[in-house]
Amino acid sequence: MRKSMSGVGYIQILRNNHSFRRLFVAQELSYIGDWFTVIALFILAGEASDNSPLAIAGVLATRSFSLAAVTPFTGMLADRYSRKGLMITSDLAACVILVIVLQFDLLNNLSSVYFLAVAMVAAKSIFDPAQYAYLPNICSEEELLTANALGSGGWSIALGIGASVGGLTIANYGITTALWIDAVTFLVSAMCIMNLPSGGPDISERENATPRVVSKEITDGWKYILKNPEVRRLVIAKALWSSGGGAQIFLLILIGMEAGFGDIAAGIGILFMARGFGSGFGPMAGRKMMNNKILQPYLIGLAVGTSGIFYIIISLMEWSNLLLLMIFISHAASGFNWVQSTTLTQERAGDEWRGRVAGADFLALTFMMGTSAITAGFILENNLLQLREVIALSAMIQIIMGIGWIIFASPREKEIFARQSNTTNL
Repeated sequence: MRKSMSGVGYIQILRNNHSFRRLFVAQELSYIGDWFTVIALFILAGEASDNSPLAIAGVLATRSFSLAAVTPFTGMLADRYSRKGLMITSDLAACVILVIVLQFDLLNNLSSVYFLAVAMVAAKSIFDPAQYAYLPNICSEEELLTANALGSGGWSIALGIGASVGGLTIANYGITTALWIDAVTFLVSAMCIMNLPSGGPDISERENATPRVVSKEITDGWKYILKNPEVRRLVIAKALWSSGGGAQIFLLILIGMEAGFGDIAAGIGILFMARGFGSGFGPMAGRKMMNNKILQPYLIGLAVGTSGIFYIIISLMEWSNLLLLMIFISHAASGFNWVQSTTLTQERAGDEWRGRVAGADFLALTFMMGTSAITAGFILENNLLQLREVIALSAMIQIIMGIGWIIFASPREKEIFARQSNTTNL
């Protein structure tokens, strides 16, 4: 029997669930530091290439494709090994990578920038599937939607703070200082996670991790997804947004360079702050809507389409302070999509499969994001379209994807929610 999705409040879960509170604090520290490095990578790529759109898009594409390549394996790890241990390993590995880069001054050209982007993704790729699969082990069913909404809100606040403060830090103190701050946040995050409960998975019947067994477990995970359409649909939900969203994240960098919000690093940071605060506000403000029986089957498509509509407005408007509001609203819708799809996937996927489902989810998201970003960079690099035209194109893709969900997926989702409602009423 499925319980109410909105049964626990934000303050309540932070006060009563000590494990979730500690994980939430650890994530906030790590995520804030992440954006110091991400903004630094965009700035470094621009400096190394005379602000080539393709080179800057290459940072996002490199991160996305690298993550797409490893997520099937990291998802499998989250179903085989201690999820707590994997999160600690991820934070410590990221810290060590940054310390090595800084100690040996390895950021001298565009290739080294891309190498750092890949190395950081490789280290951090372990964290998200492990955290995704770990959360239902420390949260009850009544707490799960609230935990995901709060986690998304926390990620978004961290993006807003990390991007804005990171941009200002780079503008005033330089990239080296920003990277040292990130290294420290990873270390503190790992220390917070060390005191969490183990949180699964059940490995009592697992075989030794030989290449054959690993390959079989990854293949079995894909078979499980393909045989369960109610899970399969949700695995592509985030990718619907990233079909245009990958380009939009990259385009925010170019808008930040042109919009006149101050120094380039500060300008990019301000736009990413609006993105971050919006993506956190959306799911937290819309939590009750996620439990609306009439709207539930359509929400993912509506959220993706709404994201596109506001980028259409951005492509047509003057870039004044009102731009920040349009970015905020568009990414509020994308954050809503993220939490809705994540919560439903966690509820529908069995615990023994949850890590591999998370891996497939991130694979679809990141592959589509990288493709979207590099395509937009190629178009601008070769002057095939102007900046505003590319923004509008990315938005139209999202609108089409949202309509596609409503036409093809919503009828099946409606059947599932109707069955769950009938079961609850018995």
